[in-house]
Amino acid sequence: MSKIVAHNLKCLSPTCQSSDGRQLYDTGTSFCFSCTTWFSAADSKAEEIVESTPKSPSLIRVTTDPLEIKENFQVRSFPERKISKEVCEFYGVKVGFKGNGEIGYHYYPYKDGESYQRRELPKTFTWINKVDDLFGIERFQMGGKRVIICEGAMDTLSMAEASYRRYKKFYPIIGLPSAAYTKSLIAARDQLRNFDEIIVCFDEDEAGHKAQQEAVKILGLDKVKLTKLPKKDAGDVLTELGPEELLRCTFDAVKYIPSGIITKEALWEQMANYDQTPSTSYPPCLEGLNTKLKGMRLNEITLFTSGTGSGKSTMLREIILHILSTEPDAKIGVVSLEESPAETGKKISAMYLSRNPSQEEIPLDELRHGFDATFGTDRIILLDHQGSMSDTSIMDKLEYMCLMGCQYLLLDHITILVSEGVEGREGNEAQDKIMSDLLKLVKRHPVWLGLVSHLRKTSNSSGKSFEEGRLPSMDDIKGSGSIKQIAFDIVGFARNMNAESEMERNTIDMCVLKCRFSGLTGAVPGARYIYSTGRLEAISHCEEFVTI
Repeated sequence: MSKIVAHNLKCLSPTCQSSDGRQLYDTGTSFCFSCTTWFSAADSKAEEIVESTPKSPSLIRVTTDPLEIKENFQVRSFPERKISKEVCEFYGVKVGFKGNGEIGYHYYPYKDGESYQRRELPKTFTWINKVDDLFGIERFQMGGKRVIICEGAMDTLSMAEASYRRYKKFYPIIGLPSAAYTKSLIAARDQLRNFDEIIVCFDEDEAGHKAQQEAVKILGLDKVKLTKLPKKDAGDVLTELGPEELLRCTFDAVKYIPSGIITKEALWEQMANYDQTPSTSYPPCLEGLNTKLKGMRLNEITLFTSGTGSGKSTMLREIILHILSTEPDAKIGVVSLEESPAETGKKISAMYLSRNPSQEEIPLDELRHGFDATFGTDRIILLDHQGSMSDTSIMDKLEYMCLMGCQYLLLDHITILVSEGVEGREGNEAQDKIMSDLLKLVKRHPVWLGLVSHLRKTSNSSGKSFEEGRLPSMDDIKGSGSIKQIAFDIVGFARNMNAESEMERNTIDMCVLKCRFSGLTGAVPGARYIYSTGRLEAISHCEEFVTI
């Protein structure tokens, strides 16, 4: 004969208002006398009775030792939230007790118990070994049809409970520590994008909506779907409306569609902001460019193009050193497809010291001073391309650099990238795709992109080649017309590598071929390469040059 093990319990039916009309039996079934409804053992599982709490000092005291929490603290269900012990046990959630024997703390594990977020009931959060990670991520293989991301550990448990009740197994459901921790998605971005779709289920409040927008930017419009909850959060939906209603919210999730309509007030604000767009000047050795380009601006692409060996990479390194010295908080992402990271790092470090590693062997202890000054603050992020950048992986890496806080990106050069092919495309078609993606990138993020491109081989055998000092035109740019159409600024330059005079061989003539911001074009004072220092210095006037 069944025995009553608890009474005066709240009804499990969302339509019943009784808070004390249900009895629980030792078989696991229960009956509500208010609505005359029987509930199965599975329905009552989340309401299981908590046994008497032992008054062991190790359970009562508050600890900051993750290992002690993981090994000695208990796993319990949360009946008031309708979350079963099975779900808490799967995620490794522990509880701590106050001196009166009541549960006073929840411990939510991160990195498999290396860190814990501690919740002192009702809602005070602290960290033990704080990390920027996602709750529960290590418990699933990162890839498959769908992953659900909730806001907060308790909402994650609620969603997992709803899923577990239906499917009797655990599917990928993970959580942000809170709405303020969207940066935790950055490190896990590549893993999460291995899923076909990413369901974002955050709170229906201002903070949750803001976090949704950030999640879409980080994880991508092509993957993310957003839920619309009938209650404030997933936990409230589970307790008040039931597990099936919570699951329905995930099935009904829709892709984020940004508004394409702009009000006159928003238009005016954008115009005012555009009019006040700040510019970062080019370095003193390239001062001639500032006369027409008026500096570098975020959300724009500047193209540098010249013949082989004319100094494109040296110019980019001068820009890097200038940004480091004038903008103490700026980060720079560097993708140099012709050089290894070690070669790029050595040249930048040596240039900081105004020493040329091609002329002298710089002792490592001396080179270290230049390295620490340029790379020591982690403001330069280099891509190790390992000799190949096929498919669209370059765009993912550039996106990652933007998310890491880079305000300046340097890509040297697009010609190699196009030669690798993009999504089965080749030649002009591949370049069109890449330029379109780069434009979207600089519009999504506050970043300036410096881009290098090579030139077509000259077909005029009777005239000078680019390597003999002929300045290029926009029609000389190698590839499709998209590169000159999409680039905001285009800088052409050349040097006569065969000149008899060493000064002439090391003189770089420059011209602005396009400037969308100012509309100014034409020749500008160039620069001269100083071999002993490996640096450029400005020329105060325009050198004589030939364009044919």
